[in-house]
Amino acid sequence: MQRKLAAILAADVVGYSRLMEVDETDTLVRLRTTRENMIDPKIAAHNGRVVKLMGDGELIEFPSVVDAVRCAVEIQQTMAECNEELPADKRLEFRIGVNLGDVIARERSMLWRSARADGLWFSMRTKPWRFMPPTPT
Repeated sequence: MQRKLAAILAADVVGYSRLMEVDETDTLVRLRTTRENMIDPKIAAHNGRVVKLMGDGELIEFPSVVDAVRCAVEIQQTMAECNEELPADKRLEFRIGVNLGDVIARERSMLWRSARADGLWFSMRTKPWRFMPPTPT
């Protein structure tokens, strides 16, 4: 097994089930175009690698926690600007956490132990964002 230290950014859409219930097609199209046009370029610019996509969420690996946090902040700033013109029930707001921890590398994925206990966990919402220290297990 090959282990390495990595920063993992985990993101999902706040209220995704509600958005899907109201307008599934619109939600899926907006999420896909948001990922392709706004999020993916930021991930690439900060040396990130998408490890897993799952519905409204994704896991992204970064070689540096600084890159991961900068990427998260840029995503939140961009989404806040995009959401300004939308009614509250149409906004795509992301819940983003960044963890620094030991991962087991696989060809196309990774495994890591108790993310909250092994590293620093940052929780960033559109506003406000806050630092959350690891919780003991």
